Amino acid sequence: MRVARIWRLWFFATILVMWWVLSADSRSTFFPPLQKILTQLYDLWVVGDARRELWSSLGHFAIGYPAAGLLGIGIGALLWKFHRVGHAVSPVLYFVYVIPTAALLPAIVAVMGIGSPMKIAVIVLAAIWPTLLNTLDGMRGIDPVMLDTAKVMHMSSARTVRTVVLPGAMPQIMAGLRHSLQIAVIMMVVSELVASRSGIGFFILEAQQRFAMTEMWTGIIVLALVGSALTLLFIAVERVVLAWYLAPRTGKSGT
Repeated sequence: MRVARIWRLWFFATILVMWWVLSADSRSTFFPPLQKILTQLYDLWVVGDARRELWSSLGHFAIGYPAAGLLGIGIGALLWKFHRVGHAVSPVLYFVYVIPTAALLPAIVAVMGIGSPMKIAVIVLAAIWPTLLNTLDGMRGIDPVMLDTAKVMHMSSARTVRTVVLPGAMPQIMAGLRHSLQIAVIMMVVSELVASRSGIGFFILEAQQRFAMTEMWTGIIVLALVGSALTLLFIAVERVVLAWYLAPRTGKSGT
């Protein structure tokens, strides 16, 4: 694991060095030197007013992603509990899942306008599906013997879900949440590119329209940093939540 981590860091550092060296003498309007981009990134995003765009985007994400996760787990659990309903609506769920939320943006904007509620709704509508479907599939995959044992022990439905079903389905639920995280970040930006007056996506689009390519690149880099930071944070949480599940696998891989 440590060797793989070191190789990833070296690869990332190599890419940065190559970008720095190859772009050092660039006079291209579209591909300015990395040094110039980083200098402007500091001026705009660290000490400048562009930070407001970052906080605007993160605010929508901070509401939309948890809402999508909670709704996905809740609806998935209900469809598992009422399995006849779950099996009946499964084809519809998978049909709706394959419709890109971006294709629904014109209708969503027409109904909700271009304010914060629209951006949050877009994140929720796009990010709910991986968590919902993974929750449903994970709960359906619980060993029936474990459920029968819970019945023999006269466990209540709530306790069975809490102590048997959720732990058993948690690896798939976390996988769904990770996929939902990536979709939430993407749709956070897409909603700002299509219809918005604030946010990182709006900043990138507005800079491109003004032909301020260096500013545009700073927005892209900030977005990459934000997405990477959120992913690393999720991985840290996942390791805590799934410690019981990951520990045996880590031990096996290390032997």
